[in-house]
Order: sequence, then structure tokens, then C-alpha cells
Amino acid sequence: MAAEETKEMQEAYPMKGGNGLYSYTKNSKPQRAATDAAKELIKMAIEENFDKEILFSSKTLSIADLGCSVGPNTFFAVQNIIEAFESRYQKHQELNSRIPEFQVFFSDHTSNDFNLLFTSLPQNKPYYAAGVPGSFYGRLFPKASLHFVYTSVAIHFRSEVPKEVMNKNSPAWNKGRIYYIYSSDEVVRAYKAQFDRDMEKFLQARAEEIVYGGLLVIVVGGISHGTHHSQGHGGMILDLLGTCLMDLAKKGIVSEDKVDSFNIPIYHMTPQEVEAAAERNGCFSVERIEDIHHVGSDENNSLSITNAQEFASYIRSGMEGQIKKHFGEEILDVLFDTYKKKIEDNPSIFKSGKALAFFILLKRKAIN
Repeated sequence: MAAEETKEMQEAYPMKGGNGLYSYTKNSKPQRAATDAAKELIKMAIEENFDKEILFSSKTLSIADLGCSVGPNTFFAVQNIIEAFESRYQKHQELNSRIPEFQVFFSDHTSNDFNLLFTSLPQNKPYYAAGVPGSFYGRLFPKASLHFVYTSVAIHFRSEVPKEVMNKNSPAWNKGRIYYIYSSDEVVRAYKAQFDRDMEKFLQARAEEIVYGGLLVIVVGGISHGTHHSQGHGGMILDLLGTCLMDLAKKGIVSEDKVDSFNIPIYHMTPQEVEAAAERNGCFSVERIEDIHHVGSDENNSLSITNAQEFASYIRSGMEGQIKKHFGEEILDVLFDTYKKKIEDNPSIFKSGKALAFFILLKRKAIN
């Protein structure tokens, strides 16, 4: 049964592993900011929305971080979740003596650097740890086996690039661009349709895995309702990478056809689009939606990164695997050196667009 449900292989887009100069571990400050910003909201969710009946009856609470990458951010997130549960138990006299054991599942694609993840685990962790490889756009766990599921800065990645944008005979062919924010309406619709398909799979899988009364927390970067995709900060910095690839094509370093056939599998959604997907699924109630405008940004709403090299390394840590697979390793240094120089020439990129993340809390409904 499980094999049938996971037989459809999804594209994998892991962050750069290891502990080197361009690794995720050294270039994930904005993602850490999202984790920090969600801490109090998670505490409130567990205090106000997690079913007391589960707290009374469970000897073990099972927690999963989907899209955990290699750390250290996942460890901070898990610690926040466990501390929130412990606080809930300690605050209520009838629960104080019932604090359970915690089982934590760290999940990401099979190509994720799990070796680094597990060699980096906190020594005095208050939980049992396990790794679960696979795409979160399919089933990963047995039915009704999870109590709390968390995913942060992950579900903006699509399971695949929309096929239409790579088809020369399609009106949605995305020639000359690697992203959709300045593309035709047909391209934007193709990305939106891919998002809808993926969210249907994501929510259906979680509906089967989470116990009635359990919680699903989604933290993700996106755009606010009514904002054009071209005004989103995330889209702008990815589109800039596309202009760098076209510069390399003009110099003959890569072919223009190769650039035309490369598209980034990311869709920056609105909170309302996630809410609509949950309503279509029908298995979750939407308990809370919060915009976190300051995630990864300073008081001017710019990313918490201080210089062009740091910014280029941040983008490289997330995109290197995809670029290497499509263009080869030999272009990486020149590409991101070009990217760094474009940022130096246009320092306003740090303050351009709207850097927004949002927190969505879903609760598994009992089906009558």
C-alpha cells in the first residue's frame, strides 16, 4: 500500500549540504528568522488549539518537520515545539505529571544531507530522533501517527516545473526567463495550477497522517493578497538570477536554448491561496493566519543580510543543486560572481519588493 502511494517520484531540490562556504548551514539567516518569528505563535497554537484529550491519552507525542534540510534551523524549530508542549503540560495541574516522551521525525528528500543532519543533532536533545526520506507531496508516515506537523520555508517549492512552461509549442512557453513574475499570464497560470495540484497532494497526505485534533503549522514566504507577483521580494531576487544566466548566454558560456529550458520550481503564494486549498481539502479547519512582515528583514523590510557576497551565497545555497544539474558545475562560480556584481551595482535589491512570510495553523478535523 505504502509503495503504491509513493511510487510517483517527485523532483528533488535539496539545499546545499556539507559545512562549506556556500552550504545551507552557513547561509540560512532568513530561514532562521522565520523560525524565530514563529516561536510564540507555535506556543499559542499548542496552548489554545491542541486537543486536551490527546495530551491526557498520549504516552508519546510524534512531531514531524517536513523539509527539514540539514540544520541547524530545524533543531531550533523542534526545540520551540517541544518547549511549547512542556509549557502546556506544566501550566495545567491535571497534566503536570503526564509529560510524555517525544518522537521527532526529520523529513526531506532522499538526496538531503542526512549524514550532516544527524551528526549535528544536539547532544542533550529531549526527544528521540529519526529520519524519514521522501517528498512531502506524498505519504511519508502511517495513518493517524502524527500529532504535530511543522514545515517552514519549504512548500513554496513545487514538486516539478509546470510542463507547459518548457514546451515550445505551448502559449505558456517561458522563453528567455527562468521564473514567472514578468512572464505572460499563461505562464503565471501554469505555475498557479501546479501549486494547486501540489497543495491538494500535500494536504491529502497530511490528512491521512495526522490524528484527529492534531495540528499542522505552515510557515512560508509569499506575497500578500492583491500584490502583483512582480512586487514580491522573493520573485525579484530569483528573476535577477535569470538575467545573469542570460548574460552568460550572450557571452557564449551557456547556450540560450539551455537557459530557455531551465525554470525555477518555486511559486510564491498568498495566505488566501493556502486557505482556499485547505477548504477544498475539507479535512482541516483554518485556526489562524498571521502575516509576519518582518521575517528575515530589518525595520526597512529588507533581508537580514548585510552585503552582496552574503546575499549571493544565500541564494547559491538554495539554488546550486538545480543549476549544477542543468548547466553543469563549471558555471557556478562565474554565475554567482555575476550575481554578486549585479547586487553591488544595484544595492537597492536589499530593500526592493515586499519581504513577507506568513504563519498558517490548520487543525485536523474529525470526520463524522
